[in-house]
Amino acid sequence: MISTWSEWKRYPRTGRGENLEAPISPGIYEVRFAATGALHSFGAVDNVAQALAQLPAASKSWFSRRAPTETLDLEYRTCATSTKADAKAVADRMIGRRETYLSGAA
Repeated sequence: MISTWSEWKRYPRTGRGENLEAPISPGIYEVRFAATGALHSFGAVDNVAQALAQLPAASKSWFSRRAPTETLDLEYRTCATSTKADAKAVADRMIGRRETYLSGAA
């Protein structure tokens, strides 16, 4: 079973005590830059909440590995599925549609 996409939510900023709101189940996630809508990351995973929590949400400094230079302004949405196989199938269809659109055939 495949649910619908959640609404776009602001990605939690480090140091502010904000939390992710995502299913602890298989599904798909999409993360984009809030200002431009450009894709940051996309994936079909076993645990959506865990995958989103592990994404780097800050840009790295060229001069220091310890401190990020700035927190990126990101938004995310999720879509829960009953199995990872369902998530991969939906993700593959979405990627196929996006490639068709970008190639000008749609």
